[in-house]
Amino acid sequence: MPAIEIRRPRIEDQEELIQFFSKVIKHTFSKEGLEELLDDIENEIEIKKQYLKSDLDTNGTNRYFLIAFDKNNAEIIGTIEYGPASELITTCTDGAIKEMYEIGTVFVHPDYQGRGVATLLLNVMFLTFLNRGIQEFCLDSGYANAQKIWKRKFGEPHYWLKDYWGDGADHMIWKKSMYDVSINFRW
Repeated sequence: MPAIEIRRPRIEDQEELIQFFSKVIKHTFSKEGLEELLDDIENEIEIKKQYLKSDLDTNGTNRYFLIAFDKNNAEIIGTIEYGPASELITTCTDGAIKEMYEIGTVFVHPDYQGRGVATLLLNVMFLTFLNRGIQEFCLDSGYANAQKIWKRKFGEPHYWLKDYWGDGADHMIWKKSMYDVSINFRW
């Protein structure tokens, strides 16, 4: 594994992060066989840019990012953030978990996927939650490949919306407590 530093983003990271979001989102859509959904790709990139701006503008009060930085290659290789549950989560759960924090933007550079970067980011985020007294969180995914990973790490989703994105394209939402994570997380 490369020499990785987990840290908060800085203003000077903004352009590199936007390029990183674009690269990972386009790669994810391609892996999912969705590369023709250009408007959806651009929308996803724009949402991540807004989340990052919210973090930088409020020093992490509204959205809170962490980045994984490869010190050897001097590049951003991963991100994770948390913030208020998204409108999608709130709608799909009929508001049942709208007050929960959502873990999102768990992105790893395609060249570093499968090497433990996301797990490292999750662990640091869990420590952040513990330090901030956050007891519960949620996360969601409409990507089949990511769903496999989340199911392995967190078990079956609390909400499973069959065919939400079309035939055979489900959306999943997990609701977890820090107690569950500390007892059941597969390190």
